[in-house]
Amino acid sequence: MLLLWLLPWSTKAASPTVGQDFLLLGGATDEVTPQRACAPDVLARHQEVLSIPSPQQGWSGKPQAVDVFGVLTGEVRISHGDREICGSMHDARTRDSRFRAGVGLVVVPEAGNQEPIVVSWTRPLKPRWVPTIQLGAPSPVQQNDTARLLMRAACIAVAIALALSALMGWVTTRDRSFLVYVGACVVFVLWQAVLGGLSGYPEPWLPVHEHASWWLVALSAFSEALLLPILWRLNGGDRRWPRSRPAQHAVLWGLVVMGLTVPLSGPDGLAVVSELLEWVFMAGCVLCLGAGVWGLSRRDAYALRGLLALAPWWIMIVADAFNAQWLVAYRIEALQLSTTWFLMMAAYALNLRLGRLRRQRDEMRQLADTDVLTGLPNRRAGLRLLAEYLEQARREPMPLAIGFLDIDLFKDINDQFGHELGDQVLVAVARALRGAVRNQDNVIRMGGEEFLVLLPGAGHAAAVARLETVRQQVATVAKGLGIHGLRVSASIGLAVLKPGTDDLAGLLRRADHAMYCAKRNGRNQIHDGERTTTAGDPLPA
Repeated sequence: MLLLWLLPWSTKAASPTVGQDFLLLGGATDEVTPQRACAPDVLARHQEVLSIPSPQQGWSGKPQAVDVFGVLTGEVRISHGDREICGSMHDARTRDSRFRAGVGLVVVPEAGNQEPIVVSWTRPLKPRWVPTIQLGAPSPVQQNDTARLLMRAACIAVAIALALSALMGWVTTRDRSFLVYVGACVVFVLWQAVLGGLSGYPEPWLPVHEHASWWLVALSAFSEALLLPILWRLNGGDRRWPRSRPAQHAVLWGLVVMGLTVPLSGPDGLAVVSELLEWVFMAGCVLCLGAGVWGLSRRDAYALRGLLALAPWWIMIVADAFNAQWLVAYRIEALQLSTTWFLMMAAYALNLRLGRLRRQRDEMRQLADTDVLTGLPNRRAGLRLLAEYLEQARREPMPLAIGFLDIDLFKDINDQFGHELGDQVLVAVARALRGAVRNQDNVIRMGGEEFLVLLPGAGHAAAVARLETVRQQVATVAKGLGIHGLRVSASIGLAVLKPGTDDLAGLLRRADHAMYCAKRNGRNQIHDGERTTTAGDPLPA
């Protein structure tokens, strides 16, 4: 029926109906497009001007696309003849919609025209952070622009996905390391959004506007405050030099304070802070590299993880030192990819930590549910398992039987041979019981010399046969220990679930009483609790 409801019906209306035959979004507008020519005050701040000359024989008459990337502050002006556009990286509404990652313009000069294409921009804070200008046919230029946008958006999407995954990890473990990681992802997402211009796409969602330099420098400081300590820990610095914690905190809070004071800085102050952040980052990378190499030389497997997280940053540092052209052209994308790789390696480390926490939790649970001497499930775990079997027997339904076992004259064994041998007897009996049942978890040490054998799915006759096997296995324990004069036997009480009337306490009570009847009748035997009332005289141990 659902498929029939989802199938389209081919009914023809006289005229298409809104909401039924089609969906119309938006409406007519009188809003003027924000794409505009540059205001005089914007042009006054442009210290860098590039004039792209025409070919020697003049322009071909074909469309020419110009796309400008990497101008992080201010607006970019592109003009040719009477065509002019002034666009901001942080407000996509001001740009030609054919260009999404940069500020671009398509012009069609007349054939033979030799008037240059002029590009101007504000001088960047850092000398090496120069813009990249791409000139060519519209199609390849626009494809390159789209590829850059997809790469930038993908890096942010990965960071968001990693943050959500870490948030789920925190819900599971309540370990604050996961919250720290979530906070780091949020900071890096904001930093990448401002760095790559996605803070203004498709329209501004961060109040960057003309304060792009402030945002970029402040978020760079906050990002370094988180990135450097995490890199230090990934490279094992925390494990080898635990006294470095105060220095880490000093660097962290120093960078945070530096970021918070950015709005108080003028253009010259921003340049100084930006340069200082670069030197602090390089010094941190050197220290982290040293810690990682030292750890690797000491065969610390975790150090390799830290060195891998550090690798993209060192590639960029070396490339920057040699003025690599690819880094100039794709600096924003390289920074975002390096950040994404770092976040992925940090997430890998968190997953390893989560695995360790789960193993520790499982080990603690195992210790809490296991008898230390015999390795069997203890009373608490056994009763929980029996309750599950009871619920399953009522739900399906299915037969269920239990055997309550007590080692005969165990006090005499302790008195005659000592408690150390008594412990050996308990361990040997536990081993014999495990060998006599299909599922070893169905043998429980209830305490002292008492054991409980669970027989889910076994009816009366099958239960008697299995418990007889158990009794015979226990009788062979003394021979295996090789102690002269030692005899080991067990009295076993059988109880079978009565559907609709039994509960856990009633079933255990009948099995326990049947076990005491077996002792009274001469020990080393099975007594059927279904043929015994719960009343009776006190029975011997």
